[in-house]
Amino acid sequence: MPTDITIIGAGLGGLTLARVLHVHGIPATVYEADASPTARPQGGMLDIHEPDGQLALKAAGLFDEFRGLVLEGREATRILDRDGTVLFEEADDGTGGRPEVQRGDLRQLLLDSLPAGTVRWGRKVSGTRTLGDGRHEVTFADGTALTTGLLVGADGAWSRVRPLLSDAVPAYTGMSYVETYLFDSDTRHPAHAKTVGGGALFALAPGKALGAHRESGGTLHTYVMLTEPQEWFAGVDFTDPVAATARIAEEFDGWAPELTALITDGETAPVVRPLHTLPVGHRWDRVPGVTLIGDAAHLATPNGEGANLAMYDGAELARLIAAHPDDIETALTAYERDMFPRSAEAAVDGDRLHDVLYGDNAPHSLVDLFTGRG
Repeated sequence: MPTDITIIGAGLGGLTLARVLHVHGIPATVYEADASPTARPQGGMLDIHEPDGQLALKAAGLFDEFRGLVLEGREATRILDRDGTVLFEEADDGTGGRPEVQRGDLRQLLLDSLPAGTVRWGRKVSGTRTLGDGRHEVTFADGTALTTGLLVGADGAWSRVRPLLSDAVPAYTGMSYVETYLFDSDTRHPAHAKTVGGGALFALAPGKALGAHRESGGTLHTYVMLTEPQEWFAGVDFTDPVAATARIAEEFDGWAPELTALITDGETAPVVRPLHTLPVGHRWDRVPGVTLIGDAAHLATPNGEGANLAMYDGAELARLIAAHPDDIETALTAYERDMFPRSAEAAVDGDRLHDVLYGDNAPHSLVDLFTGRG
């Protein structure tokens, strides 16, 4: 067993890895670039799936606490045409297998489950290098460095650990999201709340979409999806929220006003989030003393699996380390052997779902998927 396990990144995957290691009595240290747990917003809702995310939480001994975070009713779904016609609607009757929680709440649950000092905040990695004999050096932006016997990159799309294993870099998918929020919608924005409903809203057309989700406290989180090159978004002045909002809304000219109002009435400045992916089936040859989990390993088209897979990666890697405490290479080999096909299958599914959501037959292709005709 290496005397030092270093995890880069305090996202859901890295924290799950640290927690399951802790359950097995194995210490680890997590280094995170953010200055604190609240340094930046943690994103919106996550649906946690039975075959991966929920299994990871059970391995972490946190499943009951997780159930306490679930927001009831948020699995409700409605699909609208651009003219506002409701094409499909399904209530949340409590029997679904994808309960919804706030990402930030789930992250905090994992943080609270770790011994004090496990996460070192404000430690942004500037570089990594191989020293030989399975050891690696990690250099931080503040000029400090450490060496470690086991290095795990849980540091997302632009991982600083990935170059030790692979030359692959994320490529732009051709689509970006633009996000905005409405708050206290039931009292302050009842018409918008009625449009979204109790859970998720999808209003789709080929190449573009308006999505929204009811989060905690009556918050409505709106996602605008547009198929445009990054240069197009660079031409939008996001430093001027009013002008940026108006420019994004122009792309939905002729859509139902109750839908475009989710953009134009947003109470936060619109934020653009380009979508990038690693190659489907991304893999690498075994390098002693280092591996990757989550988006660092298999960044893919969003399909609801990203966080679930990251947590499952972390739980599985921890389980295998605990099973082979005196032979880390056996643990890493077994982890990667199973992770590569698992993540490749999820990436293929993500590409398939992307076509369902934004392809030539949208929104009817999504209705067919929900009704079993797709």
